[in-house]
Amino acid sequence: MHAPLTRMTRYVDKPAGLAAIREPECSLAIWQRTPFADFAALTEGDPQDLRFSCSSQSLPALLAQGLVTGGFGGDAVCHAALVDDVAMLSHHFCTAMELATCELRLEVVRTDSCRKFHADYVTARLITTYVGEGTDWLDEADAARVAEGGAPQRIHRLAPFDVGLFKGKLASENPAIHRSPPISETEGGARLLLVLNPASRSFVDGADCPLPPQGQLP
Repeated sequence: MHAPLTRMTRYVDKPAGLAAIREPECSLAIWQRTPFADFAALTEGDPQDLRFSCSSQSLPALLAQGLVTGGFGGDAVCHAALVDDVAMLSHHFCTAMELATCELRLEVVRTDSCRKFHADYVTARLITTYVGEGTDWLDEADAARVAEGGAPQRIHRLAPFDVGLFKGKLASENPAIHRSPPISETEGGARLLLVLNPASRSFVDGADCPLPPQGQLP
């Protein structure tokens, strides 16, 4: 699968490769993968966004229950396929970040939220899109242009089901710059978005960060 390559971006061919985010110069690790299921039914109706903290072990039961109580569409087979994939991603995220727990967010996005390019105030964040277009991101040259008030010359976009592990402001002076794609460009007017963050509030506040500052990463 052809993909652009930048100095701060690493493309990996298996989920364990997402641990490349621990490299000092890596601000974005991307696992490109082929869609394996149709999750569009999950966005039907008015499902309520899910957000909870959990371990990789407790995630499957909590997510399965949340899909039902949150009013997500789809049948039991669809729900099980999503739960299995999210549990696998949670395991690799926690392993890469050396975390015991993570925070899960599963959202149906129907508006142009997070439409401006930005870096997250976290150590690192895993993002994948199951329905609709994936997250937009910039290479280091265009990130510098945006920081100076200019416009990017080229916007890269994750494909549906691609997994991006984005380094944030708490771990680097050169975090990954990204945005949600404008919803008007997405097929069907909805996106099903998964976000995994470190769970502890201390990580979000900047104390006891699981990734040392840039230059001190193992």
